Amino acid sequence: MPIINVKSINWRNDPIVMGCLPGKPPNDNTYFRSPLRAAMLWNELERAGVPGVVGAWSHEAGGGRFLNVISIKQMYPGHAKQVGHATTAVHAGAYANRFVIVVDDDIDPTDTNEVLWALCTRTEVTDDIDIVKRMWSTSLDPMAYAGDEGPRYYNNRMIIDACRPFERLATFPPVARATQEHAAELRSRWPDLFTADGKVRKDVRRAGRNGG
Repeated sequence: MPIINVKSINWRNDPIVMGCLPGKPPNDNTYFRSPLRAAMLWNELERAGVPGVVGAWSHEAGGGRFLNVISIKQMYPGHAKQVGHATTAVHAGAYANRFVIVVDDDIDPTDTNEVLWALCTRTEVTDDIDIVKRMWSTSLDPMAYAGDEGPRYYNNRMIIDACRPFERLATFPPVARATQEHAAELRSRWPDLFTADGKVRKDVRRAGRNGG
């Protein structure tokens, strides 16, 4: 263990507490926990010998723990299942996890809308969802169940394969979407309709919904 030599101690009567208490996201702890845990997940999956991982994210909505999304380049049948189960088994993914979603490499795991779109268009709910029971959790998990002996907590979790079926990669319907170049050209022709980051302005969307 490292040795620390204390030379002085500073104090004040009215301290500024720099603690970072867990809370409903977005919260202080999710700002640092999400990218760090995502990096740990990616690193541990590669160290475990799991190939094809191209992205990882521990979603802020899950407090940087409960919802992990992994993006992969599919290489063989069962690859997505392997990645999903490995994610919930490695150290960074085992602790207080509840959902693991595996998506293809064309999906940005940090983009909630893209992940939800993959869930809606690439998941067969009878075959692509696995439930794993009695996994490692914490008293900070409101849905964790205490064991009969001592303060041991466990939870149940869901692994979702939101990838295109491997056997249908060659025939699966292509994504119907304008290219980035085409979208940029359209935005440049009507700049008043878009914000600086390329999204449709809220007042324009409201007018469209109201028939304006």
